[in-house]
Amino acid sequence: MSLKHVFSAALQWPTPPASTSGDKSSKTHQVSIHGKQDLNISAAKAFKGDGSLYNPEDLLLTSLMSCHMMSYLYVCGKHNIEVFSYVDNATALLETYPDGSGKIIEVRLEPHTIISDSAHIDLALSFHEQANKLCFIANSCNFTIIHTPSCAAR
Repeated sequence: MSLKHVFSAALQWPTPPASTSGDKSSKTHQVSIHGKQDLNISAAKAFKGDGSLYNPEDLLLTSLMSCHMMSYLYVCGKHNIEVFSYVDNATALLETYPDGSGKIIEVRLEPHTIISDSAHIDLALSFHEQANKLCFIANSCNFTIIHTPSCAAR
Protein backbone atom coordinates (compact mmCIF):
# COMPACT_ATOMS: atom_id res chain seq x y z
CA MET A 1 0.00 0.00 0.00
CA SER A 2 1.38 3.41 -0.92
CA LEU A 3 0.69 6.62 0.94
CA LYS A 4 0.32 9.91 -0.87
CA HIS A 5 1.34 13.24 0.61
CA VAL A 6 0.50 16.63 -0.83
CA PHE A 7 2.86 19.60 -0.74
CA SER A 8 1.66 23.01 -1.85
CA ALA A 9 3.19 26.40 -2.53
CA ALA A 10 2.13 29.72 -4.02
CA LEU A 11 4.18 31.86 -6.40
CA GLN A 12 3.79 35.60 -6.92
CA TRP A 13 5.40 37.72 -9.65
CA PRO A 14 6.18 40.53 -9.66
CA THR A 15 7.00 40.77 -6.01
CA PRO A 16 6.22 43.89 -4.06
CA PRO A 17 7.62 46.57 -4.38
CA ALA A 18 8.69 45.49 -7.89
CA SER A 19 5.03 45.37 -8.87
CA THR A 20 4.90 49.16 -8.65
CA SER A 21 8.23 49.75 -10.40
CA GLY A 22 6.99 48.74 -13.83
CA ASP A 23 10.04 46.49 -14.39
CA LYS A 24 8.37 43.59 -16.16
CA SER A 25 11.78 42.13 -17.15
CA SER A 26 12.60 41.23 -13.55
CA LYS A 27 12.80 37.52 -12.89
CA THR A 28 12.55 37.93 -9.14
CA HIS A 29 9.52 36.29 -7.60
CA GLN A 30 8.30 35.10 -4.24
CA VAL A 31 7.30 31.61 -3.21
CA SER A 32 5.13 31.16 -0.14
CA ILE A 33 4.47 27.98 1.77
CA HIS A 34 1.87 28.22 4.50
CA GLY A 35 3.44 28.57 7.93
CA LYS A 36 6.98 29.06 6.59
CA GLN A 37 9.18 32.00 5.73
CA ASP A 38 8.74 33.28 2.16
CA LEU A 39 11.49 32.62 -0.36
CA ASN A 40 12.63 35.35 -2.74
CA ILE A 41 13.88 33.63 -5.88
CA SER A 42 15.33 34.80 -9.17
CA ALA A 43 16.98 33.32 -12.21
CA ALA A 44 20.67 32.53 -11.93
CA LYS A 45 22.90 35.51 -12.69
CA ALA A 46 23.98 33.80 -15.94
CA PHE A 47 20.34 34.04 -17.05
CA LYS A 48 19.90 37.74 -16.16
CA GLY A 49 18.62 37.09 -12.68
CA ASP A 50 19.54 38.57 -9.33
CA GLY A 51 22.67 36.66 -8.31
CA SER A 52 22.11 37.50 -4.64
CA LEU A 53 18.92 35.41 -4.51
CA TYR A 54 18.34 31.68 -4.63
CA ASN A 55 17.50 30.30 -8.06
CA PRO A 56 15.66 27.13 -9.09
CA GLU A 57 18.93 25.31 -9.78
CA ASP A 58 20.21 26.15 -6.27
CA LEU A 59 16.99 24.86 -4.78
CA LEU A 60 17.04 21.62 -6.77
CA LEU A 61 20.63 20.94 -5.71
CA THR A 62 20.00 21.76 -2.06
CA SER A 63 16.84 19.66 -1.93
CA LEU A 64 18.75 16.68 -3.31
CA MET A 65 21.61 17.19 -0.83
CA SER A 66 19.23 17.54 2.09
CA CYS A 67 17.10 14.54 1.16
CA HIS A 68 20.17 12.35 0.65
CA MET A 69 21.52 13.37 4.06
CA MET A 70 18.22 12.59 5.80
CA SER A 71 17.99 9.22 4.03
CA TYR A 72 21.60 8.45 4.97
CA LEU A 73 21.04 9.33 8.63
CA TYR A 74 17.94 7.12 8.60
CA VAL A 75 19.92 4.14 7.27
CA CYS A 76 22.74 4.70 9.75
CA GLY A 77 20.22 4.92 12.58
CA LYS A 78 18.64 1.61 11.58
CA HIS A 79 22.09 0.00 11.85
CA ASN A 80 23.10 1.74 15.08
CA ILE A 81 25.90 3.73 13.48
CA GLU A 82 26.31 6.99 15.34
CA VAL A 83 26.99 9.93 13.02
CA PHE A 84 28.55 12.98 14.66
CA SER A 85 28.78 15.18 11.60
CA TYR A 86 27.72 15.27 7.97
CA VAL A 87 29.07 17.84 5.49
CA ASP A 88 28.42 17.87 1.75
CA ASN A 89 29.93 19.99 -1.01
CA ALA A 90 27.84 19.29 -4.07
CA THR A 91 27.77 20.53 -7.65
CA ALA A 92 25.16 20.42 -10.37
CA LEU A 93 26.00 20.55 -14.06
CA LEU A 94 23.43 22.41 -16.17
CA GLU A 95 23.60 22.03 -19.94
CA THR A 96 21.88 24.61 -22.14
CA TYR A 97 20.94 24.28 -25.78
CA PRO A 98 20.71 26.73 -28.72
CA ASP A 99 16.89 26.81 -28.53
CA GLY A 100 17.09 28.25 -24.99
CA SER A 101 16.17 25.03 -23.22
CA GLY A 102 18.42 23.16 -20.83
CA LYS A 103 18.56 20.60 -18.09
CA ILE A 104 20.61 19.42 -15.17
CA ILE A 105 22.60 16.50 -16.54
CA GLU A 106 24.63 15.55 -13.49
CA VAL A 107 24.84 16.15 -9.77
CA ARG A 108 27.88 15.25 -7.71
CA LEU A 109 27.42 14.77 -3.99
CA GLU A 110 30.56 14.67 -1.86
CA PRO A 111 29.33 13.88 1.63
CA HIS A 112 31.87 13.57 4.42
CA THR A 113 30.75 11.97 7.66
CA ILE A 114 32.30 11.54 11.06
CA ILE A 115 31.11 8.43 12.90
CA SER A 116 31.84 7.01 16.34
CA ASP A 117 33.55 3.72 15.47
CA SER A 118 36.35 3.29 12.91
CA ALA A 119 35.40 -0.39 12.54
CA HIS A 120 32.21 0.75 10.77
CA ILE A 121 33.72 3.12 8.19
CA ASP A 122 33.32 0.77 5.21
CA LEU A 123 29.76 -0.05 6.23
CA ALA A 124 28.93 3.63 6.71
CA LEU A 125 30.32 4.42 3.27
CA SER A 126 28.22 1.68 1.70
CA PHE A 127 25.04 3.20 3.14
CA HIS A 128 25.18 6.07 0.63
CA GLU A 129 23.99 3.70 -2.08
CA GLN A 130 21.02 2.63 0.02
CA ALA A 131 20.31 6.25 0.96
CA ASN A 132 20.20 7.16 -2.73
CA LYS A 133 17.63 4.42 -3.33
CA LEU A 134 15.47 5.75 -0.48
CA CYS A 135 15.81 9.46 -1.28
CA PHE A 136 12.48 10.90 -2.45
CA ILE A 137 14.17 13.65 -4.45
CA ALA A 138 16.75 11.37 -6.10
CA ASN A 139 13.93 9.02 -7.09
CA SER A 140 12.27 11.97 -8.84
CA CYS A 141 15.31 12.99 -10.89
CA ASN A 142 16.17 11.94 -14.43
CA PHE A 143 19.87 12.85 -14.32
CA THR A 144 22.98 11.08 -13.09
CA ILE A 145 23.73 11.42 -9.39
CA ILE A 146 27.31 10.61 -8.49
CA HIS A 147 28.31 10.02 -4.87
CA THR A 148 31.89 10.46 -3.73
CA PRO A 149 31.58 9.92 0.01
CA SER A 150 34.29 9.95 2.61
CA CYS A 151 34.14 8.94 6.23
CA ALA A 152 36.30 9.14 9.30
CA ALA A 153 35.90 8.17 12.95
CA ARG A 154 36.19 10.40 15.96
